[in-house]
Amino acid sequence: MIRRIIQIDEEKCNGCSLCANACHEGAIGMANGKAKLLRDDYCDGLGDCLPTCPTGAITFVEREAAAYDEAAVLENKKKKEKEQAQKASLPCGCLGSQSRVIQREEIAGKVSLATAVQTELRQWPVQIKLAPVNAPYFEGADLLIAADCTAYAYGNFHQEFIRGKVTLIGCPKLDEGDYSEKLTEIISRNKIKSLTIVRMEVPCCGGIEHAAVTALKNSGKWIPWQVVTISTDGKILG
Repeated sequence: MIRRIIQIDEEKCNGCSLCANACHEGAIGMANGKAKLLRDDYCDGLGDCLPTCPTGAITFVEREAAAYDEAAVLENKKKKEKEQAQKASLPCGCLGSQSRVIQREEIAGKVSLATAVQTELRQWPVQIKLAPVNAPYFEGADLLIAADCTAYAYGNFHQEFIRGKVTLIGCPKLDEGDYSEKLTEIISRNKIKSLTIVRMEVPCCGGIEHAAVTALKNSGKWIPWQVVTISTDGKILG
């Protein structure tokens, strides 16, 4: 059938993944650093992805395409939710992925800060995709959602951002899938006191901000939140 459907210009695509995050039907995915229309029958032709694209790489075209299949979309969503639940439950017992609270001992007066800097990390794991949505450390937490690169770009990251917070990190350009559903579950299921989002200034890093803000809106909760942007040379831009 001839119908309206999106078209993605790979030359204009910068790989930010904002369109993939905005597509609730799962029609768009990331492959080799570029956005791709995965299946015609997943695209409803409404274009929620268009306004999120910073480079104008997405347009509508009229062409031969399979009809939108709502049943297939719902089935795909259920499959992804099941996969996420299985990852969260960690049946393999992998020690590197098991959630735990980290107790920190004060080192002031014992070791000079000139020779040792204390980490402020309070929990494990820190990767968004690995963190269980019902981990006990989320209850009553000040939540920090940060792009991977921020801690490397900003030297005092532990003291100024991680201290006193539960930390989740990710890279929307390199990780597959959409963070917003997982983050929505975390915020919805737990009593989060505040949300701080730290991102880099580069365009592709907007994906983590978009996912966190979308999750906050979808949770239906009002939580104090802020976004901090770090420059590539290690300065706080705002």
